[in-house]
Amino acid sequence: MRDSKNHPVIAVDGGGTRCRFAFSHANERIVIETGSANVSTNFDAACSEITRGIEALVMRAGLDWATIASIPAYFGLAGAIDQKITDRLASAMPFTHVRIEDDRTAALRGALGASDGMIAHCGTGSFVAARMNGATRLVGGWGSVLGDPSSAQWVGRRALSQTLDVVDGLRAEADLSNLLLQRHGGAAGIVAWAAAATAVDFGAIARDVTRCAEQGDQLAKGILQDASDAISDILKALGWVPGTTICLTGGIGPHFAPYLPSAMQHDLAAPLGEPLDGAVALAQDFCRDVSHERL
Repeated sequence: MRDSKNHPVIAVDGGGTRCRFAFSHANERIVIETGSANVSTNFDAACSEITRGIEALVMRAGLDWATIASIPAYFGLAGAIDQKITDRLASAMPFTHVRIEDDRTAALRGALGASDGMIAHCGTGSFVAARMNGATRLVGGWGSVLGDPSSAQWVGRRALSQTLDVVDGLRAEADLSNLLLQRHGGAAGIVAWAAAATAVDFGAIARDVTRCAEQGDQLAKGILQDASDAISDILKALGWVPGTTICLTGGIGPHFAPYLPSAMQHDLAAPLGEPLDGAVALAQDFCRDVSHERL
């Protein structure tokens, strides 16, 4: 049996913001990036985006479809939360051997490698994942309507709602609230804008929050503290104890570091890699499983 790292594999890391595709063979890696793909919220659109990415990858790698179909493929996708969805997608893909899981597993593997530890991934959405004594637990990732605490969109929503508290006289005026009121033309403008805003739109406001917090704005710092408290509570519920590695990933995740309890700050570590790196590693694991099945 050949070393799976020297066997060609295809890996996909797909989320609500972008989709990345990799063809990996020995020391060669070809990467293609396309738009968002969430197979739970819009299966047809996600399937179309994934197909487009695979076609581009095939062209870039100079492969034919017969060859690509025989290569083991691993998909880590946002919204791949039950067997019905993954089976439906697998049947729409050209691969003979394909494993489809949600994107949290690839993010965990990318950040920690094969080691134990925890990640709090906070991008447009959010989730927390842990690997302890080899066992994996995943928490969150249920989307902006029902979950995603401490995500960028959560921070953006909180900034707007607390700005409206300022208007109501429940909070002190701050640079952040003045910025948002001026940008949207007052409270009525905020309400009208929010009614049509997407999770990505709300998430863009998080950059204002982190910038204002770095400048000492108390309203902004309070929002980041609330987000960090939510993360630390989940980490503790998952069994964090001092000495357990924690990675903060995603666009806004690292900004929470100064607001975590000091004991957790001591356990922070830079992620070893990106979710796509994790997807490639899981594709190699899958390739090894396929090879065993062929014996």
